[in-house]
Amino acid sequence: MLTTRALPNVPRWARLAATGAALTNVPSALWRAAIAVGIPVGLAQSEYDQLDAPGQGSFFLIGLSVVSEVFALLALGLVRGWGEIWPRWVPFLRGRRVPVLLATALAGFGTLATTVYGVLFVYTTFNADMAATTWGTWLLNIAYAPLLLWGPLLGMATVHYYRRRTAPGARQPTGRSSIHTNRAETLTAL
Repeated sequence: MLTTRALPNVPRWARLAATGAALTNVPSALWRAAIAVGIPVGLAQSEYDQLDAPGQGSFFLIGLSVVSEVFALLALGLVRGWGEIWPRWVPFLRGRRVPVLLATALAGFGTLATTVYGVLFVYTTFNADMAATTWGTWLLNIAYAPLLLWGPLLGMATVHYYRRRTAPGARQPTGRSSIHTNRAETLTAL
């Protein structure tokens, strides 16, 4: 089980940044899911036909939504216990420290990738020749606008994670031995 609470030494702004990064994908995922099941979102029938949705293309749209949200939810590990000690359901690693450089390097790459993706999406949206109604174009822009925040919010949470974990005198998890020293804390952290 994963904890639903942030660590006690994480400031509110870092919790909000990680939570915001985790939620930036929800509107666009819901927009894609609507297309996948055939709910009108203001696109012309030619756009649905090109996406093959509803139909075979629906699997891609739903899969993209699930994968992007899983990656977005990983931002929560930057402020929760499972971002410092591997959860018990991770084979071979359970109970061991998450290497700071591994976590920050992956989150840093994610920050760069999501920032570039957000900027490129905005650029292509404004320059696309898409057959949609006016309200459909507005709905698309509203659903995808939060993606512009994904990279910066993830970057804020990543910088805080690195500084918190590497600060002199910071409380560092020690792996398996810390799990057994304070059982109540561990059960809420895992």
